[in-house]
Amino acid sequence: MSELGAVGSFCPNEECPDYGKVAVGNIIRYGKSRTGQQRFQCKTCRQTFNERCGTVFYNRKTAEADILECLALLAEGVRISSISRAKGIKEDTILSFLRQAAEHAERIEAILLNDYPISQVQIDGLWTYVGRKQEKKNG
Repeated sequence: MSELGAVGSFCPNEECPDYGKVAVGNIIRYGKSRTGQQRFQCKTCRQTFNERCGTVFYNRKTAEADILECLALLAEGVRISSISRAKGIKEDTILSFLRQAAEHAERIEAILLNDYPISQVQIDGLWTYVGRKQEKKNG
């Protein structure tokens, strides 16, 4: 069973011998980017990456709060065109947020189904629970 790790605890470079290995000790902090994000470097392959690597926010110029708000509005059933007008973000950009979030959700489900003995029904229950927690947090 593979371990889940945070960005900065494993190398995201698929060609690295230590790719995806959590807690190997080969990742070091490597300064900050111009935008203030923490950078990391793998001592094995020398590749650098930032704290957004592997997240919905990676390579995005839009603020994290705006991305999350757009996704929350989409989850509530608000139309993409309405969000675009209200937030001043292009429809294609909002659609790319949604696609990226869906891809991440699929990866999480795949890990849960492959590495842990749970059923699809239990995963659906988990997503419902997470959604309710989010509502309480925002409410």
